[in-house]
Amino acid sequence: MKYFKYFGIALVIILLDQAVKMIVHYQMDFGTPGQIKVFGDWFKLHYTTNPGMAFGMQLGTEYGKLILTSFRLVAMFGIGYYLYHIIKKKMHTGYLICISMILGGAIGNLIDSVFYGVWLNNAPYNAPTPWFHGQVIDMFYIDIWEGFLPEWIPVWGGSYTALWPIFNIADAAIFVGVAIILIFQGRFFDEKLTEHKTEEIDEIQQQLIEGEEKTSSNNA
Repeated sequence: MKYFKYFGIALVIILLDQAVKMIVHYQMDFGTPGQIKVFGDWFKLHYTTNPGMAFGMQLGTEYGKLILTSFRLVAMFGIGYYLYHIIKKKMHTGYLICISMILGGAIGNLIDSVFYGVWLNNAPYNAPTPWFHGQVIDMFYIDIWEGFLPEWIPVWGGSYTALWPIFNIADAAIFVGVAIILIFQGRFFDEKLTEHKTEEIDEIQQQLIEGEEKTSSNNA
């Protein structure tokens, strides 16, 4: 039951993420023409796809996407095993929830990369195969600023860029999970360390009591 609780959180994120992506794909027009303003000009729904890593970055080889998707697949199993391990160790509940969110987000985007090239036919035109080359669907757009960056900025200089990237529920789950861990890491890990120390002290005390009882029994 304790494993189902946390893996269930990951499952809910996956289902919600995929449901929203399907609604966006089938009900919204792609790009600016289909853009929907939610809160004025600063928060919009904007259907776009991301062919590579976060912020649209890509590995500069023909098989870069395949390498990235394969890495995501390995990472998914690694995070899943890690979650199982820390649930077994009874880590802090907040930390377990955060790792569950990260796992759910990772799987959500992995599904896009592995299957969407086939299911939704959204793989890049030059992809060697639609499998493992699907593009991730993004839709939440916080429009703080967009325009051309100065040429002197490394990597992105001279390109047309939005200050805040368009993201999806999977991205949000990963971001929030990591952010909470960073903010509350002292509480998550110190409390567990204190708990271990308390258990060790209790064990030592129990051994001392048993030793004293044996000594008393022998003296009698």
